[in-house]
Amino acid sequence: MKEHTLLVEKYRPASLDDFVGNKSFKDTIQKYLDQNDIQNLLLYGPAGTGKTSLAKLIINTLDCDKLYINASDERGIDTVRDKISSFAAMGSFKPLKVVVLDEADFLTIQAQASLRNIIEQYSRSTRFILTCNYIERVIDPLQSRCHTIKILPPSKAEVAAHLDGVLKKELDKKYEKSYLAKVVNLYYPDLRKCLNVIQSSIKTGEFIYNEDVLVNSKYKENILKELCNPTPKSFYNIRQLIADSNVNDYTGLYRFLYDNISEYSKGRDGIITIILEEYLFHSNFKIDFEINLMACIARILEQLNKKQVL
Repeated sequence: MKEHTLLVEKYRPASLDDFVGNKSFKDTIQKYLDQNDIQNLLLYGPAGTGKTSLAKLIINTLDCDKLYINASDERGIDTVRDKISSFAAMGSFKPLKVVVLDEADFLTIQAQASLRNIIEQYSRSTRFILTCNYIERVIDPLQSRCHTIKILPPSKAEVAAHLDGVLKKELDKKYEKSYLAKVVNLYYPDLRKCLNVIQSSIKTGEFIYNEDVLVNSKYKENILKELCNPTPKSFYNIRQLIADSNVNDYTGLYRFLYDNISEYSKGRDGIITIILEEYLFHSNFKIDFEINLMACIARILEQLNKKQVL
């Protein structure tokens, strides 16, 4: 079998000892693995902190039949009725069947409502592992049927130590550790992103510093600067920053703009919060996320350019 060339797959943990994460929930998961049975689990937390890796580790360790579904691709009620229900209903020679629903927060409300019934109907033979970034998008009746575990990100020191181990295996020469520190500081807690940036920086067995690799990490701060001092060219400047960033998932930017709202809002925190919420919600249904984001930026700039009424 061909060895993985992507570092995120090559170094995906095969056991809990390899998993970079909080010890408390690792102890909980180990108890499940020791008895070859699990509760229905709902794993949630920030992107890149190991939710999918942990789910795959569990099903690969258990003696079970398994079904993996990425709910961002298959999010409708037909997936629940056809694929999941059929899998849960079929016979098995294994003591357990496990369904992994990755990115379950993308499931429609109807699909989630149907899933809760299947969880109860096949509770004797089938377990479910749901992963999500935003637990508030998972309906309460589904949450109550699962053991909910927040995947807390490892510390920066743990992330750096893990990446250092990867680099020692991948490089022919010693590397400048200050660059690794920059990568960790810029992308923490997204370990997956750190690994991807490191891979793009490895050339002919060397870890080569390249400022261009880090350009997309600075785009949030540069957008904030533009919003703090808006000009007639701000929309075009921000549009260029977005284009140069090579970022595909803007969810983190919405949160960043909300967390720093007081720095640029000019006292319009409430209305700008409503704008951010509206366009973040729209992003779940839009095909072109960049256009949706720029529409949001246009609305924010419109508010910032209004004269303050006393």
